[in-house]
Amino acid sequence: MHVPDDPPDACPACGDPYDSVSRHAGGFVANLLDNERYRRVCFHPATDDGDPAFDCYHHTHEQAGTD
Repeated sequence: MHVPDDPPDACPACGDPYDSVSRHAGGFVANLLDNERYRRVCFHPATDDGDPAFDCYHHTHEQAGTD
């Protein structure tokens, strides 16, 4: 996992602001049921040195419009 070199200003999956982004070339698990910091994670296709990957855009509760 790493942070993309040139992340966009808004989430390309939903268009909303986001708190952070991470790029993943392997599998991982996301559990937001009991997450105090993030309410939603959007996934967007990417590449990592030419290999398939995806970017995870982490939205806080406020950015996702929830309490």
